[in-house]
Amino acid sequence: MKICIIGAGSPYTPELIEELSKMPDKLPVTEICLMDINETRLEIMHSFCLRYIKTLNFNVTITSTTNRQEAIQGCTFVNTQIRVGGNEARIIDERTCLDLELVGQETTGAGGFMKALRTIPVMLDIARDVEKLAPNAWIINYTNPTGLVAEAVMKNTKAKIAGLCAGGMFARGWSSEALGCAKEDVQFNLAGLNHMNFSYNITIKGRPISKEEFNKIAPKVGSVDAELIKELGALPSPYLQYYYHEKNKVKEMQPKSRGEEIAEIEAELFKDFADPEITNKPESLKKRGGGGYSEIAMAVMDAIYNNKDTWIAVNTFNQNTLPFLPTDAVIEVPCIVNAAGITPLAQAPPPKATWGLISAVKNYETLAVEAAVTGCEDTAFLALLAHPLVRDYEKAKVLVKSIAHGKGEKNG
Repeated sequence: MKICIIGAGSPYTPELIEELSKMPDKLPVTEICLMDINETRLEIMHSFCLRYIKTLNFNVTITSTTNRQEAIQGCTFVNTQIRVGGNEARIIDERTCLDLELVGQETTGAGGFMKALRTIPVMLDIARDVEKLAPNAWIINYTNPTGLVAEAVMKNTKAKIAGLCAGGMFARGWSSEALGCAKEDVQFNLAGLNHMNFSYNITIKGRPISKEEFNKIAPKVGSVDAELIKELGALPSPYLQYYYHEKNKVKEMQPKSRGEEIAEIEAELFKDFADPEITNKPESLKKRGGGGYSEIAMAVMDAIYNNKDTWIAVNTFNQNTLPFLPTDAVIEVPCIVNAAGITPLAQAPPPKATWGLISAVKNYETLAVEAAVTGCEDTAFLALLAHPLVRDYEKAKVLVKSIAHGKGEKNG
């Protein structure tokens, strides 16, 4: 089996290598092809991974290339984790938003919109290459904003894609930590979108948890006030902090955006990756955050390759799962994944207090995907106007003008 990692210069690549090394019987990979357009980062990561597989005692061939078509050719799975424009573009996005006193975040609000405009056209190119060169392959996507990317690919190509995010499964970890149960014993309803979802009706081995148990879990979310969560009766994605605590978050971000922090962390990280004496994941990787996604990726790949029914949260078409959204809207929802593909599971209605926010953000997302695919400036404006974290006419006009003139779209 050959798989490729597009965007392999990402510091998350070693996680994928490590998880693959744990399951040679389930995923008998013989070649991992690393692909990136940044030759310096690709060379550093390739050299590190060659050292790392020796540490892991992982018998696999690791190749690298800057040619995307070469990487995709003959693959069973195409893992995508790209950042179009790099951290430099992310910093511009976030600072552009913060200058307007808007949330400056890479997937949420106007910053996520600018990232989507850069990213979706490139992901569509990748999907079309997969259609031609590896038509039976699955794209295992972690490129953000993953929900918008999945919707664009699913509506505009025939490529098979699993839009993934570790966040959709966070309720398992929170429940396990709070109640002392095994993660695999926890199931729940999940309603919403990527980075805009709510977990509720939690069960442990099929037993519904009590209100007292839910109240023990609520503080584990951390980024959203626990009393608010208890009122909602559902565990929100950590990204709901930008909606429920908007003014405080904008104020917190002003001195230094997350993109600026990440640029500093990755400078240290790649010094470590380049050190020939380092043969294991460097300690500096813990500062990067956002880990854990590799376990979800491997679970989906295992389910598809081995036709193993697996319950997992995936971004896929609604298909009446949430009746207050269009059937072709891409939502994040528990699914059964196997060789036949991804089947969303029916969910009990989420708490009424969540419907409006989910619907509003989905309205924005639909317009954002259309703007990214068509390049229509008017649609871009309407997308920003629809977003609950923008809404403001004058600010939306300023943002569209800055995007049209290249600010926030550097290296796009």
